[in-house]
Formats: sequence, structure tokens, C-alpha cells
Amino acid sequence: MRKQNLISVLALSCLGTLTINAQKKSPNVVLILMDDMGYGDLSCYGAVQYKTPNMDKMANEGMRFSNFLVAQSVSTASRAGLLTGCYPNRIGMSGVLFPNSNKGLNPSETTIAEMFKQKGYNTAIFGKWHLGDNKEFMPLQHGFDEYFGLPYSNDMWPLDYLGQQLAPNSFFSNLVPLSLISGNEKVSEIKTMEDQSHLTGLYTDHAIQFIKKNKNKPFFLYIPHSMPHTPIAASDKFKGKSGAGVYGDVMMEIDWSVGEILKTLKELRLDKNTLVIVTSDNGPWKNFGNWAGSSGGLREAKMTVFEGGQRVPCIMKWKGTITEGEICNKLSSTIDFLPTLAAICDLKMPENKIDGVDITDLLKGKEGANPRKYFYYYYDNNSLKAVRRDNWKLVLPHNSLSTEMDIPGMDGHAGKTTYIDFPLALYNLREDPAERYDVQKNYPEIIEELQKVAKMAREDLGDHLTGIKGKNRRPAGIINK
Repeated sequence: MRKQNLISVLALSCLGTLTINAQKKSPNVVLILMDDMGYGDLSCYGAVQYKTPNMDKMANEGMRFSNFLVAQSVSTASRAGLLTGCYPNRIGMSGVLFPNSNKGLNPSETTIAEMFKQKGYNTAIFGKWHLGDNKEFMPLQHGFDEYFGLPYSNDMWPLDYLGQQLAPNSFFSNLVPLSLISGNEKVSEIKTMEDQSHLTGLYTDHAIQFIKKNKNKPFFLYIPHSMPHTPIAASDKFKGKSGAGVYGDVMMEIDWSVGEILKTLKELRLDKNTLVIVTSDNGPWKNFGNWAGSSGGLREAKMTVFEGGQRVPCIMKWKGTITEGEICNKLSSTIDFLPTLAAICDLKMPENKIDGVDITDLLKGKEGANPRKYFYYYYDNNSLKAVRRDNWKLVLPHNSLSTEMDIPGMDGHAGKTTYIDFPLALYNLREDPAERYDVQKNYPEIIEELQKVAKMAREDLGDHLTGIKGKNRRPAGIINK
């Protein structure tokens, strides 16, 4: 009897040791980023006509964010902010880069991947980079062990959005076919819409192989999809299957991709030790009409500082750690990923100043947690166009394009966009998330407070509109050609 008791005690002791070791094991992180997926593009966020069952299931098994903002509402700047935890204009990366630019993400900036490398993680990116296409700025030089994908957006080729040759005087007519890069080298070219239709599957295959290869090692996997950014194309397996046109087919395939990755993690018994994040780089490109996504009733779209441009879906799942079925309505952003992952994975933070905040308490569902109080809405050429405190948003006078003044295009043809002057306006986003009712006359004290927030932003980060340079900006990477 004593022998049996001793065996039981030893067994319990071993079980306890295993549990402690499992808890101490470095968690994996999978970050999936869509391109131009709008706030209303997932069925769990209100999408109609097509379904996204895998991402809906992920939301039911994790946390869905309802007030989540990107760093800036355009590709390059948004991705720079996500990977560095900084407002893009702090690091000289506002706007969008075009092929063969001499500019890119400065090697002195610390990316999420470099942060993970300090702790021995294996790191990979499969998809769109868009932070400089010169070798000095490419992923392997910014902390990633593996890279496969496009160096910039899938429309930066000498063809139109239907895959047809552009007129000789067109803006992109002198560009070369899209390069598909592996590591630092071009391995093939994307020359047709048929080639484009295989991108989602290729990224997914590479991601799954990476997970399998690293099942016994900690890893950080970044999957920035090229779509649903126009031009869009689905593979034969999904073409015509959604019942909602090409855009629905593309979203259906992207949802399949997320499902395959989640299934792989579960089959390898990695799901309890892996945080999976799904989000988008900015709002939809609405002037493409039925070939673009939905802002879910929010105002405007990408390339604006209104909520339709910067508020996007975000879902986080971590089995056994994040409570299932949670909805977080607190203000948070892609720039918060870096400090949050540092806290979760016990990583050393960058020495340079960042703008992100640790949102771990939100993931834990801690009552009263509200780590992000302010947010600055910057856009092109370092222009401050809005500031926010909780649900109060002050839109500053500025000139910007609008997708709501003209009828959108159809079937791959872009509609017209108009630049207009937006006046000073105050919005209560709790009551008016669509930013339709200016309430500044009712709340002069809020105007005064948010003007002080704007002044604070300008002193720190500068503002082209007022000519203030800012005290704490850092340069982008530049090479002399």
C-alpha cells in the first residue's frame, strides 16, 4: 500500500513538473494580415452574401475586437507600424512605396521578428512585404529566417486590374512583371491573372510546411496576404463557389487558408501554445465597387482617416488562455502588437521609443483595463488629420480624397475619387460610429481637450499641415543609387 502511495505521489509530482514546463514553454505566434479587408468583410462582423466560417469559428473560440485601428490607412505605412510598434511617421514611413524606391524600413528599427530572434525563435514571412524592395530592406535583413512572396502590392505590374496590357502612357505601364521572391532571390514572375489566382494557396502551403518543420521549436509566422487588394482572383477550387462574385470567392479562399492553418496547429497539438491573430492592413478600396470590400457602415475607406479607413476586424485566439467568445470594445491598434507580444513571450523591448501599449490585460479580460487612451490619425506626408480619446474623435481641418462623392466602379474598373476639404468636426463614436453628426457645439470642453492632444502629437511627431517638424522622428532607410 505504501509502495502504491509512493508511486502515486511520484506520478503527481511528474505531472506537476510537466504542467509547469508546459506553462514555461515559449508560445508560438501566427499573425495573419489581409490586404484591404474592410470592417464589414467577415460574416462575424456583418458580411452578407458570403460566409467566412473558419474566421467566425475563430472569433467564437477567442476574442473579437470591435474598436481596432491600423497604424495608417495605406499599405506601406500600416505594415511599418505593425512590425515596429510605432506610428509610421515616427520612423519616416508614411504613405506607400513604389517599386525600385530608394527608401525602406531603416535597419536601425527593431521589428517583431528581430525581437523574437533574440530569444531563439524561428521566424518566417509568406506573402506581401512592401517595406522596400532593395535587398537592404527585404525581410531577411529585418529578422526573418524565411521569406516567400511579393515585394509590394499585387497591382504594381504593367497590366490593369483585369490583367490586360496598360496603355503606354499609363502610370504603371513601365513596370516589370511582379517578382515572386524566395529568400533574397527572384524565383518566378506573376504575369497573368491566372498566376495571381495561385498566390493565396502558395502562401498557405509555405505556412503549413513551416509550422510542421518547427513543431518542436518556438516560431513566429507572419502571413500578409496579397488579397483582397485589387486585382483579385480566386483559384479554380473557389472560383464561382461563393455565390457572391469574385470578391466573395476570394474571401472564401482566404477563409479556407485561415482554416488550414488552424487545422494544422490543432493536428500537431500546438493550438494550446499558439496565439493566432487575424487582422487587415487598412479598410477597403471602395471605389472598386463589387471588387472591393465593405466598411460595415463606417465612413469612407482606405487612404482616409475616417473609421472606414482605419478600423478593421481583429480576432485573437489562444486556446485555454484567451476566454472563448469574448468581445473587446476597447481602443487598440496594430502598433500594440509588438509590446503585447514582448510581454507575453518575455522578449526584450526595442531601445528606440515606440508608440504601442501592452494590451495583455484586454486579452485576459481584466475588468476596467483600458491601456490605450489616445490615438493619432496621421496620413500622407506626415499630416495630422484627427486625434482620439476613448470614443471622442476630433477630425482636424484637412483635404482628403473621398469615396463617397462618386459612384464606385464595377468588375475591376475603378470609380472616380474626389478630393474635398473636411472641416473641424467632433464625433462621439459610441453614439455615432459612422461619423455623421458633428457635435462640437455641444462639447466645447472636449474640443479644448483634444486640441491639447493634437498639440502634444505635433510636438512629438510633427505635422506637415502646420509646419511643425516634431522632436522625436527618426529617418527611414535610404540608399543612394
